[in-house]
Amino acid sequence: MSEKRGRGQRQEPEALEGPQTRTVQQVEQIPVSDLIPYARNARTHSEQQVSQIAGSIQEFGFCNPVLIDAHNSIIAGHGRVMAANLLKLETVPCIRLTHLSDAQRRAYILADNRIALNSGWDDDLLSQELANLTEEEFDVGLLGFDETELLKAIGFEDDGEGELKALDVRPAPKMTWVLIGIPTVRFGEINAQIEAIAATDASFVETTVNDG
Repeated sequence: MSEKRGRGQRQEPEALEGPQTRTVQQVEQIPVSDLIPYARNARTHSEQQVSQIAGSIQEFGFCNPVLIDAHNSIIAGHGRVMAANLLKLETVPCIRLTHLSDAQRRAYILADNRIALNSGWDDDLLSQELANLTEEEFDVGLLGFDETELLKAIGFEDDGEGELKALDVRPAPKMTWVLIGIPTVRFGEINAQIEAIAATDASFVETTVNDG
């Protein structure tokens, strides 16, 4: 028998036993107009981010269902519902969570947003993955990375005065970039600096950056 614990105290996860678990749910198509935003939702969504979510839905489909309670109140997915309104979708896929207490529901709304922020990136793998996608002419502008992040991924940064400078971490040699997410005007600067690097570093001779 597990020990009793005080309210709000941490507890090691317990294995779920048997076919009746608290995570088995059915996906329902619910009219967007029937979904009720949580009035005390502390997570904000800018117009830019909602547009990014909408672009993602258009490209990949509505892959991540909205989580709702028994009364159609949104638990997780406020941004996706805002994007659905932007796209004028009539219904969206939802999963109804009925096993949560009121306190658990409110706590999960915070946890679902905050825990995801505690992850990080493997910069080398991210750079390679972005490279592979851009070589396949996939629009990396759909991935949510801003210009600063994309420049860093290829080994450059803005010095704050409109000039680009190479970072110590540089792109792998023989890598062709088609970074649609970066304004075309910057490619001339990047190519010029890569040529300068290549003049003293033979491994970078075949590295190119272009706008497709």
